[in-house]
Amino acid sequence: MTTLNLNDVSRVPALGDNTAIATRRLPSETRLLIDGVETVTDVTVLEGHRFAIAPIRAGEALTSWGLPFGYALRDIAPGSYLHNARMLEALRLRHVDFLLPSTPNFRDTALEPFVLDEARLHPALPTPLLPDTSQRTFDGYDRGLRRGIGTRNYVVILATTSRTSSWARALEERMADVAARHPGIDGIVAVSHTEGGAGAPNNRDLLLRTLAGFTVHPNVGAVLIVDHGDEAVTGSMLRDYMRAHGYPLDDVRRRFVTIRSTFEADLQQGASLVEGWLPAVAAAQRTPQPLSALKLGLQCGGSDAFSGVSGNPLAAWAAKAIVQHGGASNLAETDELIGAEQYVLANVKDIDTARSFLNAVERFKERVAWHGHTAEGNPTGGNLYRGLYNIAIKSIGAAMKRHPDVRLDHVIDYAEPMNEPGCYFMDSPGNDLESIAGQVASGSNFLLFVTGNGSITNFPFVPTIKIVTTTERYTLLGRDMDVNAGAYLDGAPLD
Repeated sequence: MTTLNLNDVSRVPALGDNTAIATRRLPSETRLLIDGVETVTDVTVLEGHRFAIAPIRAGEALTSWGLPFGYALRDIAPGSYLHNARMLEALRLRHVDFLLPSTPNFRDTALEPFVLDEARLHPALPTPLLPDTSQRTFDGYDRGLRRGIGTRNYVVILATTSRTSSWARALEERMADVAARHPGIDGIVAVSHTEGGAGAPNNRDLLLRTLAGFTVHPNVGAVLIVDHGDEAVTGSMLRDYMRAHGYPLDDVRRRFVTIRSTFEADLQQGASLVEGWLPAVAAAQRTPQPLSALKLGLQCGGSDAFSGVSGNPLAAWAAKAIVQHGGASNLAETDELIGAEQYVLANVKDIDTARSFLNAVERFKERVAWHGHTAEGNPTGGNLYRGLYNIAIKSIGAAMKRHPDVRLDHVIDYAEPMNEPGCYFMDSPGNDLESIAGQVASGSNFLLFVTGNGSITNFPFVPTIKIVTTTERYTLLGRDMDVNAGAYLDGAPLD
């Protein structure tokens, strides 16, 4: 039997890790050369699953990216497949075609509250800017100083609550052919949602902040805001909120409409209003703009074991370049950073910023507890099958969307505007669509979405560049994915 080199069949996230991630299925008794010593896998190791590459004594930590994700229940030899109780249960439900171990060989890291050692936390220096950043440009739409630069030019039909969402979608469908006659417009799109349709919502301020961010977003050339006039959130409430909180409403081509007649008559009125805007919206021209005008939303979904090795580090590489040119990046998904606090706060602006991040994490854990759950339940069955053993390993991988050289500069609430350059953390749910909505409302004018299983996530008026983690998945879904980060696993430099 051929002996395989470790680097040909796996990736080790960080120097000094005692575990590796298999980049292909390794059958039982596969012979591996690890640090010049030949060893053998004890059982089948699936692609994306981990195995030991150093002796691990009972009670010692299992590490990836230099951080612990579990503790050995017994002595573990190099080449041994690593498996906790939850993984064994998930694989048994999948009826895999090989013999599984009968008992786990490691337990998960306990998710105890992260304790910040404030005496040892030293404020980090700002992420250094590159010289001559003004010479690097992209072609964007200048919406004025207060709104920023757009990467697209859309007309938006915005429903204030779920009650007008179907009307907004119907108008979008009706206007599709009309938009095609105006090549300067990227489209006429509905923004519909599920909120505010059944009584006063407990998240009304949050919903208003999100809709306000959508309204003034620089990718919006014009916006039609529609209500029935008697909902929990109306156009007049949104207008008052935007005035009170300083949103540049007067800088946007907009109309607030209350639909009162028949569905068809109201659609005809809406179509007439939108069509009247189209020549002016289409006249907007792209002009060279500095990269400092880019605000990048970072997101991942349908994650696998390689999200933290190829896809997320690639997104982080791009985000670092944007921040070094004076732009902004937005890291979100609070529940998917629980367990990675040590990494996130290894490079942070100051004590107050660190406290704000930890407060967001603890607030999320408290709210989950109200419903009888814990953060440990985060990884899905698909996550487990693709090698994400627990929330610690999932969070450490998710945190790789922030490059270690990039300082965490700001912590903001969901949908709160990004008014300064630098790296942001935005408090948000882990649900991709809800999290992206907050990032867009914060001003993100393009998105990088990293996926292991090939999830398709977009937003109506913000471009979403989809990064897939493996070449095999990219080959299957090349028409839907934009970037193959699997090339890095295949040997291409990350740059």
